[in-house]
Amino acid sequence: MKVDVLVAEIGSTTTVVNAFKDIDSEEPVFWAQGQAPTSVLDGDVRIGLEGAIADLCRKKKIDSLEYDEMLATSSAAGGLKMTVHGLVYDMTARAAKEAALGAGGIIHYVTAGKLRRTDLAKIKAIDPNLILIAGGVDYGERDTAIENAEMIRSLGLKTPVIYAGNCENQEEMKLIFDKDSGQKLYNVENVYPKIDDLNVEPCRKVIQDAFEEHITRAPGMEHVRDMINGPIVPTPGAVMECTKLLYEYLGDLVVLDVGGATTDLHSVAAESDQVARIMTSPEPKAKRTVEGDLGVYINRMKVIESMGEEKFRETCVKAGIDPEQTLESYRAIPKNEDESKLVEILAEEAVMKAVERHAGQIRYIYGPSGRTSVAEGKDLTQVKYIVGTGGALTRLPHKEAIMKKIAFHDETGMRLFPTQHAEVLVDRDYIMASLGVLSKKHKEGAKRLLERSLGISFPKAKAGFGEMDTSLAKTRSGAAVLEELERDQAAQDSKREALIKHIKECEAKGYDMAAYREGLGLPSKEKD
Repeated sequence: MKVDVLVAEIGSTTTVVNAFKDIDSEEPVFWAQGQAPTSVLDGDVRIGLEGAIADLCRKKKIDSLEYDEMLATSSAAGGLKMTVHGLVYDMTARAAKEAALGAGGIIHYVTAGKLRRTDLAKIKAIDPNLILIAGGVDYGERDTAIENAEMIRSLGLKTPVIYAGNCENQEEMKLIFDKDSGQKLYNVENVYPKIDDLNVEPCRKVIQDAFEEHITRAPGMEHVRDMINGPIVPTPGAVMECTKLLYEYLGDLVVLDVGGATTDLHSVAAESDQVARIMTSPEPKAKRTVEGDLGVYINRMKVIESMGEEKFRETCVKAGIDPEQTLESYRAIPKNEDESKLVEILAEEAVMKAVERHAGQIRYIYGPSGRTSVAEGKDLTQVKYIVGTGGALTRLPHKEAIMKKIAFHDETGMRLFPTQHAEVLVDRDYIMASLGVLSKKHKEGAKRLLERSLGISFPKAKAGFGEMDTSLAKTRSGAAVLEELERDQAAQDSKREALIKHIKECEAKGYDMAAYREGLGLPSKEKD
């Protein structure tokens, strides 16, 4: 039997293969799936890949499987361990971190400013797969990034380095990370070229390229190219690619991936006009957060701790299950109704906590002119779709109900959450990661398979990921607080107009109002 494309998802514990037929036709087919234990620790990833293919063959009752292309996503060999080093944490360090997370990196350490001896010791102990150095807007501060680069070289690591800081330092970086350093250098556009300007996409692409080069050299993965003849991308990065593809057709959205160890949240969304006016710092259009303490199996006790022991027990009793007995019997995949109820309780807490950490909020600050509203973090009020993928949100009986509760979780009314108008979709075939890597070469086929898995017909593509989608009308106010912001803004505009009128009246009577003009940012009277 022969298929067009086989996509392997090489995880830390399990390798899954998804087979696709007629991929470039009007009716592409998700044909079959197989899985087997990942064999990286056995010294050869091919063992697990061949085992997963054999499992697929058994399910389809065929003797063998041939394929034209084999692509892959991977979180094996520890995933893509990264350290990130910038100048100011809220500016270049945060921008570099956003670039790394969006590409599928696992951030183990972030520093701001000049590296200290303790920082160098941590970097050496982590032994990252990739080091990202940033710092300084273009044509701004140069010395910190250069000094950090020299300190990193002194560690004697063979880790590749990406430089994504002040463009004036690129030639210096080439001299520091020369052939004698043993460290490959990737020079890329600045992630923070100007104040309040994030430019993370070029860096994300280079991170994924560097990952592919690294993963093929990792222990147990050296022979991966013997079977895989297409791109290999980090599994979280593949989900982000799929999220961006969905954005082209559906507009602003979030994708939730609840797993046994972590909960990932991907969003592609622009802020509302009301929030944009009061944001304290920019947010990337495509954002990913990884909650390493929110998992429904490996980190189940941390999720219970997040809920609170008393609330957890009350919720279990209300659901009709014995918490101790069910926790004792539960092993990774729920095997009965009680265990499914337990996992739903854990998944709901993981979802709510992940959205809390990912979404921004409105804050009030008080000054001489009274109360002012500011917005911090990612605005999700314009989100039109909430998509569930991963083991929990594709298999649990009440997965849609869990995601619908997000809009009602904001008790303060100050969080920039999706609203109740957001529609819930589920990746029923659990293939978003596969389709993310598949979309790199077969975009139309990936799009049609996504429609089928989500149970929706896409409208005509609105805008590419990098374009501003002006057709997406901001018709809803989002959270109730946004309506208050509009009222506050109107009141401030009215107050400003009254002050300007008063200044002109006083000047007509001969008073010097220059200081008041300056306070309002008005030109001097002579320039009127």
